[in-house]
Amino acid sequence: MNRFVAFGLLSVTLTLTIAACHSNFTTAGNADITVASKDFTEQDILGELLAQQIENKTGLKVDRKPRLGGSYVCYQAILAGKIDAYIEYTGTAATVSKLFENQKIPADPKVLFQQLQQGYAKNFKLAVMPGLGFENTFAIVIRGDEARRYNLQTLSQAAQYTPQWRAGFGYEFSERQDGLPGLARTYNLTFAKPPQIMDLGLIYRALLQKQIDLTAGNSTDGQIARLGFVVLQDDKRHFPPYEAVPIVREETLKRYPTLAPAIAELQGLITADQMRRLNYAVEGELRDVKEVVREFLQSQQGTEASLSSGSN
Repeated sequence: MNRFVAFGLLSVTLTLTIAACHSNFTTAGNADITVASKDFTEQDILGELLAQQIENKTGLKVDRKPRLGGSYVCYQAILAGKIDAYIEYTGTAATVSKLFENQKIPADPKVLFQQLQQGYAKNFKLAVMPGLGFENTFAIVIRGDEARRYNLQTLSQAAQYTPQWRAGFGYEFSERQDGLPGLARTYNLTFAKPPQIMDLGLIYRALLQKQIDLTAGNSTDGQIARLGFVVLQDDKRHFPPYEAVPIVREETLKRYPTLAPAIAELQGLITADQMRRLNYAVEGELRDVKEVVREFLQSQQGTEASLSSGSN
């Protein structure tokens, strides 16, 4: 009965969330294209990065839709033409699109990218553009003292202790096949009680305060090392590659010929360490997203100019 009630409440919550997201779909009348982002800090930054790059290089007016929703909401929105572009991660794109529903998602990043490009173009008229330069995979995180106490480095090693631990995860990770369901099968994970479904903004606080003992964050989260947490190695390679890539409607690229070259300039622009620093600037230092992105783009342009002058 408790599970039935919880499911009912979760369904109501999701319905309200999707309704709220759909209310966000109204595009500003003077905008040329709409750029969306998912509902966590890194996506705030990447959505703004994409928007500023387009504005700076093309002069097009961008309507921003920050925190539109989770992966499925953004995917459905771009399919429906409600948005023109957003930043996705390759493993997530493979999962939400179900392109590999009856087969294993390729473990080779290049193979996965090529197959996504082909599949998204053929089936959805969407362009998967070259990656930004970093991967953000799921990070299974525990407290540093627990890792040291049991000498834990891998998920296989931790599996023998999880029956004594409490876990907490975001809703999307709990439901996705590349998330908890598949991870639990791969490592035969069980917990002291059913994992809590938590807001992503609360997972590290709950871990720090020992309300839970294990969670799933993002490998580029700036808080992991600063809070003394340890990321367990995915030694059985359950997770596919998760390279950050822009996804854009082909129709939009055709309408604005300057758009593709502008977005292509973002290829390889950001390392994982840089992404962690950007995340911490917003989350840890509480800086404005637009300002952080503006400074980063200016610093990268300065570096490119310096390299260019040095090669002449």
